[in-house]
Amino acid sequence: MSAWWVVLRKELLDAFRDRRMVIVALVVMPLAVPLILAGMSSLGTKRQVEKLERTLELPVIGAEHAPNLMAWLEAQDVRGVEPPADPDRAVRGQEFEVVLRIDATFGEDWRAGRPARLELIYDSSRPLQSGATIARIRGLLEAYDAQVGTLRLIARGIHPAVVQPLLVGSRDVATPESRFDLAQQMLPYLLLLLAFIGGMQLAIDATAGERERQSLEPLLATPATRAAIISGKILATAAFTLLSVLVTLVMYRLAFALVPAERVDMSLAVPVDALGLLLLVILPVVLLGATVLTALAAFARSHREAQGYLPLLIFLPMLPTLYLMVSPVKTQAWMLAVPFLGQNQLILRILRRESIGLAEWAISLGSGFVLVAIVWVLAARLYHREQLAASG
Repeated sequence: MSAWWVVLRKELLDAFRDRRMVIVALVVMPLAVPLILAGMSSLGTKRQVEKLERTLELPVIGAEHAPNLMAWLEAQDVRGVEPPADPDRAVRGQEFEVVLRIDATFGEDWRAGRPARLELIYDSSRPLQSGATIARIRGLLEAYDAQVGTLRLIARGIHPAVVQPLLVGSRDVATPESRFDLAQQMLPYLLLLLAFIGGMQLAIDATAGERERQSLEPLLATPATRAAIISGKILATAAFTLLSVLVTLVMYRLAFALVPAERVDMSLAVPVDALGLLLLVILPVVLLGATVLTALAAFARSHREAQGYLPLLIFLPMLPTLYLMVSPVKTQAWMLAVPFLGQNQLILRILRRESIGLAEWAISLGSGFVLVAIVWVLAARLYHREQLAASG
């Protein structure tokens, strides 16, 4: 039996004896991540639907100057309410999302056929809280403007098409699968983070922990080569991490299958075949994380020092997500060769049900496995240091 296989089995048996590690990696994290994302999606969808369908209470200053407008808005399920004394302060304080001010000269301008002045008071710094309400009010006012303008032209014997030299249509080619909410946009980062550092406890315990318990030196004294020993430890960490990621993806599919999406043009369920593709995409990240963690555990002088590298490791998968949030770009071939960035792009394309060519798969997987091999060699060299078995 190969030495690396013996080491792999030994490390996995030790890991599964640690109930706390198993519960955190295979129960807590796989449940927490999907439930949090599904809860965010469900809450966001519910609030969006409620805002669009409920009767909107709109504070109106000067409602008496435009009775016809107020009657039309009420027919559109918008009810005017008493305005605050200080509308600017009320909007900033989030007492109201938007306030409509009707100019005192509205009636005079209206009767004279001049543009009557309206003013929307809102806070653009809170698009998530008030964006839908502002868009709804603005859309209704624009519809009323177009309706009255058409009637005025007809009353003067002018066909409305005269003032519409262009008839612009729109066709949205987005599919329900390609429409994401904020919660789903976080999935690539969370998956990559879990794939990269999900086996940290096992990797550190397999090297730094065994060194402190004085059990690493007898292992290194066996006839097994150090390359075989570190290979077994890396593969054990990768297998444990991959199992955790698999359970997380299965729970993610189950959680989002329960999120009601009938009333929004969006598909939240993840098909079974997509789960296999997601595992394939993050496989290089799993191996890279296991190799980097094992190398850090071999480099660190203690268990505590190895854990001190955790903030840096958490930051690495975050970089592509932050970059794409600030500057969304079209996927290019060179991006697929960049660690984390390429996987981030492919995960989003899988979730959007977009096809991925063989060349793109080859670039992503090939560059990922090459990087894993390089780090693997560096980790193996660290394992050949004579001071590896010495603790402290």
